[in-house]
Amino acid sequence: MHRERRKRARSSPWSIEDSLDLYQVPRWGQGYFGINDAGHLVVRPSGEPGREIDLYEVVRGLQARDLTTPLVIRFSDILRHRLDRLHEAFARAIEENDYGNRYCAVFPIKVNQQRLVVEEVYRYGKEYGFGLEAGSKPELLAVMALTEESPERIIVCNGFKDDSYVEAVILATKLGRTIVPVVENFGELERILRHSRKYHVRPRIGVRIKLASEGAGRWRGSAGERSKFGLFVSEILDLVETLRRHDMLDCLELVHCHPGSQLHDIRRVKDAINELAHVYAELKRMGAGLRYIDVGGGLGVDYDGSGTNSESSMNYTLNEYASDIVYRIASVCNARSLEHPVIVSESGRATAAHHSLLVFNALGASVLDQFRVAGRSAENHGEEELPQPLRDLFEAYRTVSTRRLVECYHDALQAREQVLQMFKLGLLPLELRGLAERLYWATCAKIRDCCRKLEVVPEELADLELILSDTYFCNFSVFQSLPDSWAIGQLFPIMPIHRLDERPTRNAVLADITCDSDGKIDRFVSERDVKRTLEVHELKPGEQYYLAAFLVGAYQETLGDLHNLFGDTHVVHVRLHDQGGWWIEEVLKGDTSGRVLTYMQYDVDRLYPRLYRDCERAVRDGRLTLAESQALRRFYESELNGYTYLRE
Repeated sequence: MHRERRKRARSSPWSIEDSLDLYQVPRWGQGYFGINDAGHLVVRPSGEPGREIDLYEVVRGLQARDLTTPLVIRFSDILRHRLDRLHEAFARAIEENDYGNRYCAVFPIKVNQQRLVVEEVYRYGKEYGFGLEAGSKPELLAVMALTEESPERIIVCNGFKDDSYVEAVILATKLGRTIVPVVENFGELERILRHSRKYHVRPRIGVRIKLASEGAGRWRGSAGERSKFGLFVSEILDLVETLRRHDMLDCLELVHCHPGSQLHDIRRVKDAINELAHVYAELKRMGAGLRYIDVGGGLGVDYDGSGTNSESSMNYTLNEYASDIVYRIASVCNARSLEHPVIVSESGRATAAHHSLLVFNALGASVLDQFRVAGRSAENHGEEELPQPLRDLFEAYRTVSTRRLVECYHDALQAREQVLQMFKLGLLPLELRGLAERLYWATCAKIRDCCRKLEVVPEELADLELILSDTYFCNFSVFQSLPDSWAIGQLFPIMPIHRLDERPTRNAVLADITCDSDGKIDRFVSERDVKRTLEVHELKPGEQYYLAAFLVGAYQETLGDLHNLFGDTHVVHVRLHDQGGWWIEEVLKGDTSGRVLTYMQYDVDRLYPRLYRDCERAVRDGRLTLAESQALRRFYESELNGYTYLRE
């Protein structure tokens, strides 16, 4: 069925609907992305057709402002819409289940610690009383300052805590913050008790449970009995008795679990929440002053749009997620006649992923099916005098037909191996090796073209599309901007942002501009399974070709590194104007070469004078003219202050 549809598409005019279907935009886009009549990708911040921003126009407009690709573009309105949807899903579930309390999201800033993102999340979450989560001392420093004007909104403190960390939390309590240190290991409780006595504070205390329920997906190890954080049940019982002895059991206000990250199976969510709810009920029965039940993170993002139980997707909706959590907590509490707690979740990925995308341009391409055998090439090379492997390659090329595809492929493979062996033994000149190379790839391309007409492709030829795919060299660094793609094989939707009313005629893998062979992307979103190449348009001389990677707002900016000293990209915050069009809210210029060299402890102020002296010596010795020396110095000074990426 899939092959038949592809054949029909090749024989009919290309449409925008074809591009939407090919790149699976409606599935992973969640209504935030579409294609307009000009064939440009559009962004719909509220998911409403008509209220949209032409992404290609934004890129061209930024280029006119000297902000060249690669660019991270954040759409603040999407961030707000994600928070609205999170609130609405839980509000609906609370109403349907007659739940007697409220829902509160806290944004774990480790997901995207950029100040503007955290400030926007906190500002947009104000009407819902949403809070923030800190997982380290530096994150705590940021969160304590950002929450100055809304001390009543909860701050959850996860992660390991040393003495100064706990002391700061206790003092922040005196400052008026609603701050909850979550006990991750038993030693932290002693610090909390000691500083509480020192400063005469009755703190809010949380505890993380080490769930027996197993996690799922890439981060399955973050849940279960071998998880990194949390207390065993026996330790929690010791904690209760310790607090009771200090007359502070009422200070235990929050119980917490972490079922995992990017949970793709709703069954794991149900198991974890059911276990957590029963622990809450038991602790409440024992006299704990619990007010909050923190279900942790885990709410997935459907990166591939399949809606399935795969690591890059999720087999549930946001509404189902909220409904299951509220229902299970309510059921346990109702059975025990307990008051309903405030439900807290730490859904950072689902909040931030959609609002940010990376745009980059293609710099060029390496094409394997460029080799042609025109006219009577064999006679031109004196075929009768060629070594047998070369004659076999000519024969394989000439006799390709739908009946002999596998046979011709095998013949070409064997002949090519024999040619390479002869060359290694010094029995073949370079010119004939070049001829063999051209013949081999031309034969493979001819076989591939025949395969495209078949209903069923022979298994041995199934990889020809991948083998003959182009390599598009793109102006970005995987390690800086899409580190999860390299590190854990995370799948991100990637597609062109223009020419989407044209049929894409090439299949390509995307290589970045680092000198690392791992710096490439060869896994792409597909209707069924992950595909190994991306359908792209042929590059036109003198014209820029732009692509974008989507759903990159979670973790990618924080995890990026300086491989080959490619630094942070430009970041632009774009908003939809109420009267139509778009406007730039904020611009963060990317790293200059001088800045990233400073990160590596180079003294940039000394680099230019050293080169200057070397140029002067070269002029003195006659190795450079004065004009050449000045050109080199201008280049050096300009690039020290310039973008680390290549210019369009």
